Amino acid sequence: MILSDKRILEEMEKGTIKIVPYNRECLGSNSYDIHLGKTLATYREHILDAKKHNEIETFDIPDEGFVLYPHIFYLGVTMEYTETHAHVPFLEGKSSTGRLGIDIHATAGKGDVGFCGNWTLEISVKQPVKVYAGMPVGQLIYFPVEGEIEVKYNQKANAKYSGQPNKPVESMMWKNKF
Repeated sequence: MILSDKRILEEMEKGTIKIVPYNRECLGSNSYDIHLGKTLATYREHILDAKKHNEIETFDIPDEGFVLYPHIFYLGVTMEYTETHAHVPFLEGKSSTGRLGIDIHATAGKGDVGFCGNWTLEISVKQPVKVYAGMPVGQLIYFPVEGEIEVKYNQKANAKYSGQPNKPVESMMWKNKF
């Protein structure tokens, strides 16, 4: 089941869902529209290595927009800071974004109960497209959890992405043991 607009509002009142900034016009019948933050990033190296810390370079999207190109992988960030303490949040692209050929996540569309932070977006495009800070790019939907959570994401000692800032965060795969 997915939470309805009324349930999302109820959970926000209880404090189990937090969205900042919040705009009532962004609440759909069963989702909340999120927006592209002002900062993008690209990896410094052309070849990425899963066992090493791959560093990124960040830059702000100018007011006149920024053209994204195919074959370049961009990290973006949501304008919204979110907290989800009792549900599983899923981030999906909006159909309008998809119809421009923009993918906002490669694989990481699901958050964990206890995720607190801005979402890092894994952006790729099918053809050149100009984007703007503040444009709607996705929507959050919330699923209830069956059973009690033993340890929420923000309470895990090894949570690599807890408290994400309003800037893109690079892969932390290198922190895994393999």
